[in-house]
Amino acid sequence: MKVIGITGPTGAGKTTALNALVGLGGTVIDADAVYHELTVSCQPMLAELRDRFPTVFDGERIDLKKLGNIVFRIPEEMADLNAITHKYVIQETRRLVKQAEAEGRPAAAIDAIALFESGLWEMCDCVLAVLAPPEVRIRRVMAREGVSEEYARTRVNSQHSDDWFRARCDYVLENTEKDTAETFAQRARVLFEQILEEN
Repeated sequence: MKVIGITGPTGAGKTTALNALVGLGGTVIDADAVYHELTVSCQPMLAELRDRFPTVFDGERIDLKKLGNIVFRIPEEMADLNAITHKYVIQETRRLVKQAEAEGRPAAAIDAIALFESGLWEMCDCVLAVLAPPEVRIRRVMAREGVSEEYARTRVNSQHSDDWFRARCDYVLENTEKDTAETFAQRARVLFEQILEEN
């Protein structure tokens, strides 16, 4: 089974690309969804978070909005959050990869914006970046999340550049202004077929 890391900035089209892999029998492990699940179910992680961020707990539950308001404003707080959570996300992702292998899947894709920062890339056979021009991404984020252009632009501008992803990834899939969802999905499928055939 191939383990493929999928990364790239928000609004570039990772979901469309991943759907093409699912169409080939692969499975997708969404690191963000893993993290959110662990904030409900993983008692050791919650205990560490309670020690470090006691004000974000409402009784037994963590208030992710409160946590976000702290960590998105102060880089040191974000670094502390990542130091706690990444190890648990990696552990659970490893379990999900093993599960996919036991199911006989041809591939498991690990979808993570922070693929490199978290260390998740180390369990991947190869890494693919999905990229798109900033203006295309801004329009997509606005449409998808119903946010203002200013907010979408701030988010897009706060992420790594295309060159940063190009320098670190084995494959790059460009989602251009001329692409439709269908043409992009087809190119993604062709690339995944190629990756699955390689030894």
